[in-house]
Amino acid sequence: MAIPEDVIREIKYRNDIETAISQYVNLKRRGKNLVGLCPFHSEKTPSFTVYPESASFYCFGCGAGGDVFTFTGLIENLDYIESVKLLAERSGVTLPQDGYDDSMQRLKNTIYDINRETARFFHSHLMSPDGKWALDYLLGRGLSLSTIKRFGLGAAPDSWDSLINHLKSKGFSVNDMYTANVVGKSQKGSFYDRFRKRIMFPIINIRGNVVAFSGRAMPGDDKAGGKYVNTSDTPVYKKSENLFGINYAKNNCSERVILVEGNMDVISLHQAGFNYAVAPLGTAFTSEQVNLLARYTKEIVLMLDADAAGQKAIKRATQLLENTGLEVKVVVIPDGKDPDEFIKKNGPERFRALLEGAVSDIEYKLLMAADGINLESDDGRLRYLSAAAEVIATDDDVMTRDIYIGRLCEKYGVSRTALTAKVDELRRKNYKMRQKKEISEIIRPKFTKDDINPERRRSPKATAAEETLIAVLLQHPDFYDNVKEKLPPEKMVTGLNRRIYEIISATIESGRSLDISVFSEKLLPAEIGYLVSLQNSDKAGKNAKTVLKDCIEVILEEDIILNNSDSNNSSLEDWANALQNMASKKKKGN
Repeated sequence: MAIPEDVIREIKYRNDIETAISQYVNLKRRGKNLVGLCPFHSEKTPSFTVYPESASFYCFGCGAGGDVFTFTGLIENLDYIESVKLLAERSGVTLPQDGYDDSMQRLKNTIYDINRETARFFHSHLMSPDGKWALDYLLGRGLSLSTIKRFGLGAAPDSWDSLINHLKSKGFSVNDMYTANVVGKSQKGSFYDRFRKRIMFPIINIRGNVVAFSGRAMPGDDKAGGKYVNTSDTPVYKKSENLFGINYAKNNCSERVILVEGNMDVISLHQAGFNYAVAPLGTAFTSEQVNLLARYTKEIVLMLDADAAGQKAIKRATQLLENTGLEVKVVVIPDGKDPDEFIKKNGPERFRALLEGAVSDIEYKLLMAADGINLESDDGRLRYLSAAAEVIATDDDVMTRDIYIGRLCEKYGVSRTALTAKVDELRRKNYKMRQKKEISEIIRPKFTKDDINPERRRSPKATAAEETLIAVLLQHPDFYDNVKEKLPPEKMVTGLNRRIYEIISATIESGRSLDISVFSEKLLPAEIGYLVSLQNSDKAGKNAKTVLKDCIEVILEEDIILNNSDSNNSSLEDWANALQNMASKKKKGN
């Protein structure tokens, strides 16, 4: 059963979509609408549009779309009911205690409870005599007891069922433990503790909920089966959208955040007073993590390992951070050490000096461009200056380009005119390539409606008519009376449009307003985006009633053609008669 319409309307009224989205996206007015860079995929040209009149949004690049509930769900990784609850809480609206299905929310709450109890179990084991092996290891790594407690670190016993038995004693079912991914399941169907004899790092989200675990094997344990075992994605956790340490860093990183590679790096830096460090979780830095950090900070300092994998990670991170509005700096740690090693050996003050000496993104790229080149030879210097010109050409700020051109010319004795000409030449080339790519993306966007409604290929003509009919009804629900008797839902050619049409019909006939939120519990997020693209399109035109009539005729004709062509029992004569009946109805004005 749906949440009462008046409650939904009140929540939406108190959470204006422009204000809500502006907390996450820098929006600029374009006519009656607003545009900005999409927070759900990386882009350089704004394709994310907010429509205040219909209280909706749509991205022409990735196809994301919906209302304020949809946006909140996507940006905060919440389902529909959770989004409604969050926005209700923010705006002081009291939700009814019953009357809608909250089974998914109840499952998530159970997983949160299991994770919290699991974290307590691991921490208790760490602090017990049986966990001395793990505690000695952490203390030996330089962590204090207060830091260990602050991060809730723990130890998994060398057992196949200790955690299962503990959680059973707390009233949890083994199936829910399995869903939470704290237990595994053998091929024979028996359950077992997923984490065994490992140092345990609970992963806590921005709201303070334990959402996952990372288990580190003890050094030299050849039987452990891998250095790390991490929670797989669950209903409450997606590793590409979370960061280790974000629960503490979010309150301390308004000016700067340090992105490091591992959990121990984060913990060591926090212990030393740098409580604005975070790390990815067993995956490369992602666009979702970029969007998360952009909500809390102005500057990101990349401090990843100095090995080949670390340098590759820095390159990927700088690419993701382009055009985010965040200032990007890079720290190269001496002697190939990681942050944990460096701070233990040299102390917080030396680390602070290292941090203050962070170079800009362009300086780092110029430094890396010289890697493997003999700068003592004329040929080597020429190769380096060509590579450096390519780096400088990517920067859009004319003063920045001028500064670095000047530095290189002075250092390597090259003509300023020559290097400037080379940079300008590369910029013109890059501009043409970028322009070509942007035009290509406009003509052939990353997202196509065929992806959402693959049945379109079966009958493009009928699908186009269905989409126009839906667009007209979304914009003019009062026209429904002209449609309901002439077009039963089963005559719709594609399944997706049939479902949308059925929801529209049921909503209007029940007397409810035809709002996007009506569809939120019944359609997938991508389908909601498809619907919003239709709602805000100009398919209806000025003569909506005439357009509607034409759409009905096309759909009915295509239904006859497709059904007869699909049937082996229908004769050509039956098909012709059906079309003739359609034609005679048109003449009569039906």
